[in-house]
Amino acid sequence: MTHHSPWDVRAPQPAVRELVEAGAFTGEVLDLGCGFGENALLIAASGLSVTGVDRDAEALRRAVGLARDRDLGARARFVRYDVRQLADFGEAFDTVLDSLVFHAFEGEARRDYVAGLRSVVRPGGRLHVLCYSDRHVGPPNPPHKVSRADIDEAFSDARGWTVEEVRETRSISNLAPDGIAAWMVTCVSNREES
Repeated sequence: MTHHSPWDVRAPQPAVRELVEAGAFTGEVLDLGCGFGENALLIAASGLSVTGVDRDAEALRRAVGLARDRDLGARARFVRYDVRQLADFGEAFDTVLDSLVFHAFEGEARRDYVAGLRSVVRPGGRLHVLCYSDRHVGPPNPPHKVSRADIDEAFSDARGWTVEEVRETRSISNLAPDGIAAWMVTCVSNREES
């Protein structure tokens, strides 16, 4: 049985490809909610070490197979883990990618998730977040659309972040041939070394 879902577009997100081409990923990289690993494998192919995290065991098995098939197994590691528990992950990274995870959380769950993000981004490290935008005009009408105010609230200085850039982009999706309006957010962790 083939594992298939709306987010399985069988390619890296174009906005992530742009970041890779711009050299926006450095050091050790974490890809949250990596799914089948296409974004992580693109980053690994650029020469960096990447850890992909997802709670879907079948998706991770496919990611490991793709890494092996592309001779990227030495640079791409995949770990089954629930991103809602990031505070307990026990590792920190220079660059973290959240591709279409952040927007799934609201209210207190979002605050807890962002606090967990702080624990996996080294001080001075970067976080790149691709999320659905409230500027999308359907169809489809994706759930969890995020406003600019939501971004500013989640990634404020008070919460340990400095927002470097918020730009409009598109997320490719099996549900929308023309993609879904999205934000690409880049933040720097301004927390102190502990």
